Amino acid sequence: MNTAFSDQTTSPVGAGANIPVVSGLAALAQRYDALLCDVWGVLIDGRAHFPAAAAALAKFRHMGGTVLLISNASRPNEQILQQLARLGAPRDSFDDVVTAGELTVAEIVARKGLACHHMGPQRDVGLFEAAARALGGPAPLVPLEEADFVVCTGLVDERREAPADYDARLAAMRARDLVMLCANPDIVVKVGEDLVWCAGALAERYAAIGGKVVMTGKPHPPIYQAALKRLGALRGGTIEKARVLAIGDGALTDLAGAARAGLDALFVTDGVHHDELFPRPGAGLDWRALENLLQRAKARPIALAPALVW
Repeated sequence: MNTAFSDQTTSPVGAGANIPVVSGLAALAQRYDALLCDVWGVLIDGRAHFPAAAAALAKFRHMGGTVLLISNASRPNEQILQQLARLGAPRDSFDDVVTAGELTVAEIVARKGLACHHMGPQRDVGLFEAAARALGGPAPLVPLEEADFVVCTGLVDERREAPADYDARLAAMRARDLVMLCANPDIVVKVGEDLVWCAGALAERYAAIGGKVVMTGKPHPPIYQAALKRLGALRGGTIEKARVLAIGDGALTDLAGAARAGLDALFVTDGVHHDELFPRPGAGLDWRALENLLQRAKARPIALAPALVW
């Protein structure tokens, strides 16, 4: 769903700090050489890709820009590429992808010789297959009581379970002082019109009881360091941060991460925060809700757009 803004081109005084609303990427494109674009909520919704978003990214590339998709998905890059292809996202809309799953694989490999417990759905087993290839043998997956560390990729059944259902398991982990590698820091994602719990919700509960959590995805530094390094490789050298624009719909991940990394950001408002930002149907964006959200994220985008279009 694309939600229209009111007729204002900037936020009212005292709300949103006069952040401009742009009609599309074209209004900003000339300032940047590269984009770090979120995947879920900006390019896809888990059921289909957004043709206008893909076209905007392709246009930017055809003008000489570089597009790197940056995702909190807990799966390796090759699986995300396969998913994008299944959902019809054109391959010419991006140059490459970096995922939290890719960086989690590296963390598993770094713990060679230690036994791992997987907390998450079976569909994420590709993470451990990728680790096994890097290790030259099977990743040692064991029951929780035998584990040296835990890799959390989400709830086993996010449609029927809630994070509180995992409290006993988290307490058992805390009693043994196990490290949790959180392969997807998102708390929730939007699948179609539904909000679905992610690994970040379990990591948050584990940290709240004193558990040790290693985060590889947004908004944490490792994924931005990897992304900027990948951009440099794609463009044949280092790239100035001032020439990179981050695009995302998650204030606490995309916006907060971009701010920590010293990058400009375009905030897509018709995503995971839609219900919070548009609480009254037909009334337009609630600027005070936006201000509250940005204060929680400790970040301010350079512009807003309902969706990614050219």
